[in-house]
Amino acid sequence: MDIQKVFENNKTWIQDKLAESEHYFEELGKGQNPDLLYIGCSDSRVTAEDLMGAQPGEVFVHRNIANMVISIDLNVMSVVNYAVDHLKVNHIVVCGHYACGGVKAAMQSADLGILNPWLRNIRDVYRIHKEELNAITDEDKKYNRLVELNVKEQCVNLIKTAAVQRAYRDRGLKVHGWVFDVHTGKLIDLKIDFIKYLKDIMEIYHLD
Repeated sequence: MDIQKVFENNKTWIQDKLAESEHYFEELGKGQNPDLLYIGCSDSRVTAEDLMGAQPGEVFVHRNIANMVISIDLNVMSVVNYAVDHLKVNHIVVCGHYACGGVKAAMQSADLGILNPWLRNIRDVYRIHKEELNAITDEDKKYNRLVELNVKEQCVNLIKTAAVQRAYRDRGLKVHGWVFDVHTGKLIDLKIDFIKYLKDIMEIYHLD
């Protein structure tokens, strides 16, 4: 992408927004009140706001390779804490996507340098669900299922955190697991039964 084109696009965007409302940027500068925290993949094909039709100020966004929620990652943990405790979001979405390069890389028998410890967390997802995954003979379907299971396990990791547990108890915060199909553009709700997982998790990971 031509860098200069970015600034030209920005000027056009400003004009379009001011055409909608001459006070658009004044209102935008007053602060944010998003209802949703979106945790997605850094993949350039998966833009959170575009695929949801969201406007600036409506969604708090964190993206990393393969939409991971890792307890020792201060970046994602800080985002979760700020979104839940300070912005008071009512929904957290973990959104994976089919054809995820991070998920595919995790299953390669290759030394990927600094990516190794990050991708190891995806391999742990495979280990937990290896009986189901090993029974899938079609490689594309297997990777797609691993994408879905990875979303589920990252949602579980969210539920293990104190901030999410408190917000769930005190104001009904909801966690959602979605997948974006890059081949069709569809957002898919995996409809994960978190009530079952909450019972198991809270028995062991209960922090309050």
